[in-house]
Amino acid sequence: MTTDNAEDANSNDLAEERTDMAEDRTVMATERTFAGWMRTAFAAIGIGLAFRAVFGEFDPPWLARAIATAFILLGAVVAFTAERRARKTLSRLNSHQADPPEIPSLSWMGWGVTAGALLLSVALWVLRDG
Repeated sequence: MTTDNAEDANSNDLAEERTDMAEDRTVMATERTFAGWMRTAFAAIGIGLAFRAVFGEFDPPWLARAIATAFILLGAVVAFTAERRARKTLSRLNSHQADPPEIPSLSWMGWGVTAGALLLSVALWVLRDG
């Protein structure tokens, strides 16, 4: 009987260790996913700026701004959504051995990119060419 109890305790310890490692992997996957979404946000903002720069002399003139604004606002939405999802996921998880990202840092990054994209969208319409 004693051997069975020792095996059960060892099995439970191994199961808890695997669960802890899985939770750490999920924390790291969430951080990588957030970084991927932020890259996507920057790509959308960059496409908007490039579109505006390349097709600035569109006819009608507001069309290039409108298309550029759409891409820039898409980048803002992606950054905002990425921050909310990462924060929500990380608040449910406990890190065991992995160093988790700090939630305030993720929030500052997501909100910063969102605010920057919104300001850039406004600047496209307010600032005049040449």
